[in-house]
Amino acid sequence: MKDEFEPKGYVKEKLTIDIVQANIYGIIAFIPVIIIFALPYYLIWGGFVGSIYEYSMLIPAFVIGIILHELIHGITWARFADKGFQSIKFGILWKYLTPYCHCKEPLRVDHYILGAIMPGIILGILPALGSLRLGSVLLLWSGIFFTVAAVGDVMMINLLKDENKGDFVQDHPSEAGCFIFRSPEKGNA
Repeated sequence: MKDEFEPKGYVKEKLTIDIVQANIYGIIAFIPVIIIFALPYYLIWGGFVGSIYEYSMLIPAFVIGIILHELIHGITWARFADKGFQSIKFGILWKYLTPYCHCKEPLRVDHYILGAIMPGIILGILPALGSLRLGSVLLLWSGIFFTVAAVGDVMMINLLKDENKGDFVQDHPSEAGCFIFRSPEKGNA
């Protein structure tokens, strides 16, 4: 990666998350996420009765959703990247069986955070909320799964939450993390 910001006085720092820890947090997060969504579902709909079709569609929904999760990152970040979708790379960290989306150019912190949170909202929270209205167990369990699947993204957002929203973030090319480029003139948020 060419450090185009350092000559302009930006200070670079590497920020990473532990993928194993993210997976552990994801397992732990199932409990509160189930309470938040499944308990109201149960109280509204009187149980988790769904059609055989709905339950048979869970695995395909999860597989398609995993692909969509990364695609949503890519589409959102491409919207803010100077080179658009040419700056987006997809892959899998085989050691951890973890798919990823990588933006090859720096983005403003606020744009990076938006791209990080979008899959959790679109595939997780909105379907889970929709299940409460529609009584769909497919939406409920998919929403719960993809809310929990966004734990690593939430961990990244947590690393960036106190940064100046106008500074820049560059995805790390080989680790779960990023480089933050802070402008000394602006200081931290």
